[in-house]
Amino acid sequence: MSKYRYGVNEYAVRHEMAKDVTGTLKKIKEMGYEGIEFMDQNAYPAKDLKKMLDDVGLVCIGFLTHLTLLQDDTIESTIEYFKTVGAKYANVPWLPEEMMSPAEKARETADIFNRIAAKLAPHGIVLGFHNHVNELHYYPGTADSPFTMFFDHTDQSINIEMDCAHVINARGSGILSLLRRYPNRYKTVHLKPYSLEMGAVDIENGYNSMIGEDDVPWGDFMRLCRTIGGTEWYLVEYEAISVYPELVGLELCIQKLKFMEAQGEI
Repeated sequence: MSKYRYGVNEYAVRHEMAKDVTGTLKKIKEMGYEGIEFMDQNAYPAKDLKKMLDDVGLVCIGFLTHLTLLQDDTIESTIEYFKTVGAKYANVPWLPEEMMSPAEKARETADIFNRIAAKLAPHGIVLGFHNHVNELHYYPGTADSPFTMFFDHTDQSINIEMDCAHVINARGSGILSLLRRYPNRYKTVHLKPYSLEMGAVDIENGYNSMIGEDDVPWGDFMRLCRTIGGTEWYLVEYEAISVYPELVGLELCIQKLKFMEAQGEI
C-alpha cells in the first residue's frame, strides 16, 4: 500500500476536461489517482459534479477558490457548494502583488485570511493559499519574503499549498527549510518538476522536465511532507504539454512516483 495519496490538479488536464469531463475523470482514476482538485467551482453544477465523481470513484479534494468567492456576499454559497460536492480544501490560487508587498500588506492579507478561515472552519472547510514564484522573492534588504511574512502571520489552520517547482524556480534551494519552518501545515502540495539547467536560458523552460529528472529533491521533499508536513494529498500538476500530451504526462508522473516509492527513494 502506498505511503502517499496521489491526486490531480485540474490544470494538468484542463484541455481534456474541456472536451470530456467524465471520460477524463475515468482515465485519471484508472491511472491510480484517488482524487482531484478543481480549478473553478462555477464550471460545474455541484450535484452533477458529485454524481460524476461518485460514479468514477474519485474524491473531490477541493478547489482553487478565488478570494472573490470568499467575501461576505459570496461565502455562504461557496460553503453550500463545498458541502454538496464533499470538498475540504479552498486554496486561493493567486493574490495581486499589492496584497503581498510591502511586508505590511502581507500582514494585512494574513488578517483577512484568518477571518475567512474562522468562518469556514465550523463547516469542515480548510482555507489555504497556493504559492507562485513571486511570493518567494525576498523583500529588498531583508531575509523575509511575501511567503514567510504571510504564513508567519496566518493561523496554524491555514493550509500552505506549496508548488515545489515554483519554489525551486524562485530560490534554487530552500524548499526543505520552508517545510521545516511550518510543520503540519502542508495539507496539500503540488508535485511539479523544475530543472534549473533547462531554466537557465529560459525560466519557463525549466518546467519542461519530468519528475525525477529535475532539481526538486524528491526524496527529502516527500519524506518531510509525510513526516512533519502533515500532508494528506500529493497533487500532480504536470503542465509541460509541449513535451507530453496532458494524459500522457500525468500517467508518466504517477508511474515515476510509484517507481521511486517502490525503490525506497521517496
